[in-house]
Amino acid sequence: MSYHSITILIIHGYHPEKLTQALEQIYPQIISKIQFELSPKPSKAEKEANGQSGFVPVAARWVIERSNAWVERCKSLVKNFERTLGRANAKLKLCFIRLMLKRLAAR
Repeated sequence: MSYHSITILIIHGYHPEKLTQALEQIYPQIISKIQFELSPKPSKAEKEANGQSGFVPVAARWVIERSNAWVERCKSLVKNFERTLGRANAKLKLCFIRLMLKRLAAR
């Protein structure tokens, strides 16, 4: 059994085994550090048992979707004009730092 330090949650439209195979071809060193896991999705029986029907938000997925929506508010990140991954990563971190500072200042 290998140790994975990062788990990436994906929705049910994706196939973890296909993502792993593609990533092995592009960046084989990272496979030992990450694993893909399907995001939990309640079944119809679970929804009925809880008195729910239709769309039910899944907590783990909403964290990612909210984060993506917050990033879209940063105008400099709407289009990726950066030449290196390091600079793009720095801009993303600055966007989240700005978001956290605005929320702390509002308190």
